[in-house]
Amino acid sequence: MILEKFVEQFSYPLLIGSSILLGGVLIAKFFENLALKFLEKIRFRTILKRTGFEEVMERFVGEVKVENFLAQIVKWFFIILTLMAFFDALKLERVSNFFLSIVNYFPNIFISILIFLLSLYLLDFSKKIFIGTLEKEKISYTPLVGRSFSLFIWTITILAILYQLKIVPQIISGIFFAFLAIISLSIGIAFGLGGKDFAAKILKDLQEKFKK
Repeated sequence: MILEKFVEQFSYPLLIGSSILLGGVLIAKFFENLALKFLEKIRFRTILKRTGFEEVMERFVGEVKVENFLAQIVKWFFIILTLMAFFDALKLERVSNFFLSIVNYFPNIFISILIFLLSLYLLDFSKKIFIGTLEKEKISYTPLVGRSFSLFIWTITILAILYQLKIVPQIISGIFFAFLAIISLSIGIAFGLGGKDFAAKILKDLQEKFKK
């Protein structure tokens, strides 16, 4: 009798939950493939190589396909969302709320990915303008100039991502503003020492680039 009541009580929610699980896994796989196609369409791997990011990753981490990693994040968002709905269907509220807390953190992760992508493309675009202007004006430079420029962009990016992920935000925000203050002071000194013409040239090239 007790067993019959148990089966009667949980069979219907379990059937709904199983349907949610199956549908959720299929949706997660669909969005994983969609993310990979999107990254391929925006030539993500090409930009990684051009900015030198892929080379740095291989040196410190080994051969890692960053696009696969980003697509996995998208997939796991939908899987966790599915698990939340599954346990909610079984009326296991505590477990469902646990997965809800994870889902609520994902916007921070997605914004961090957006910051990373924007920084990557900004770096590629800026390096073309900056190095291109140096070459056009026949100003000699060393590879250290390009590396310093990349380091500047990536330092700001990493600090912004850590702040967005809420990893010691107070310390990160302090470092971020201190770093910006040092950079602003350095640029101000450079401009005061005769860098105004060169800065104006870069701004002019940027305007022409956006007009095209």
